[in-house]
Amino acid sequence: MQSWPITVDDVRGAHKMLSGVARVTPMEGSRHLSALVGSPVHLKCENLQRTGSFKLRGAYVRIAGLSPVERAAGVVAASAGNHAQGVALAASLLGVRSTVFMPLAAPLPKVAATREYGAEVRLHGLNVDEALVAARDFAETTGAVFIHPFDHPDVVTGQGTVGLEILEQCPEVRTIVAGVGGGGLLAGIAAAVKPLRPDVRVVGVQATGAAAYPPSLAAGRPVGLEAYSTMADGIMVGRPGDVPFAVINALADGVRTVSEESLSRALLLCLERMKLVVEPAGASPVAALLQDPGAIEGPVVAVLSGGNVDPLLMQRVLRHGMVAAGRYLSLRLLLRDRPGALAALLAVCFRVDANVLDVAHVRTAPGLGVADAEVDLHLETKGPDHCAAVVSELREAGYTVLRQG
Repeated sequence: MQSWPITVDDVRGAHKMLSGVARVTPMEGSRHLSALVGSPVHLKCENLQRTGSFKLRGAYVRIAGLSPVERAAGVVAASAGNHAQGVALAASLLGVRSTVFMPLAAPLPKVAATREYGAEVRLHGLNVDEALVAARDFAETTGAVFIHPFDHPDVVTGQGTVGLEILEQCPEVRTIVAGVGGGGLLAGIAAAVKPLRPDVRVVGVQATGAAAYPPSLAAGRPVGLEAYSTMADGIMVGRPGDVPFAVINALADGVRTVSEESLSRALLLCLERMKLVVEPAGASPVAALLQDPGAIEGPVVAVLSGGNVDPLLMQRVLRHGMVAAGRYLSLRLLLRDRPGALAALLAVCFRVDANVLDVAHVRTAPGLGVADAEVDLHLETKGPDHCAAVVSELREAGYTVLRQG
């Protein structure tokens, strides 16, 4: 007997409902990842969906299923980004009033986009959890319908339409990999794919610092994390949703974890090699392939779930990714403070073909000798081997490396 609340026929119905609303997003092959994995890798580009993520699918199906009385009361949601925009556009398309609570520190581009899609935005709280409390209070006092980002059968059903599209676009697929926060996307894909193609593996990916699903699956029930943190805010959820957990526990083929370094390398790879702007959460399936390329059977479809990345975060993550890939080297060196010393140091960098991006020269610091100076160097390099060669050359030239990162 089926123990999960969503059928493939439900997902098929949602797919018809979304016709002309959500885009059938493209599937792009990746020669680089295919060579790395040893079999074809395709990218399902939900970052090119309307509002920049898959969230529109579930939000539209949920709001479309409301009764006339419920629609008249309006809807309310809490989010720092993708869900906010999905709810705002879905509500506007359906002629429903929407209010979205966002944290005070929500990125300005996401706040502006949510307003432009038609929602009334209210900034409240220091994080999404505090905004969530305010949204629920608003629902209780006004009668507005609270639209949960992942823990509702209609939302999961809408997200499952991604799975149907994957089977149509890539019938030879053997493994589908998708990022997991609360679990709505992975659950929807599993509910759509497994009854039709039980041979296809459906695998989730979480950031190591916010991985609630592995212990929950081991316990057989949703388990909350006491503390969690990751750059991938789109999948930074402390507890699985009850509805998606039931589906994932019954149908999915496991959830893997990836490091922050792998996430940043994946984002950089998507930008450089695939020319795709992807947020860290959306790049998590690519991170899983980079981190352990031999562990996932191909052909593979990696779902790039979203591309709404704040420019300031993009700047930090790209730098992090360049460091992880050996493309950026930060050093603190000790040298004798005498005329020409800095020029000599830079000459060594030139000799080993390291491009100097920034130099900070410090002559006064606690513990620094009168005749000494510290120099912070930021270098553009060509990979891990080149980084090692640069450090080796500097040490051979007599410089003391105080810090490397």
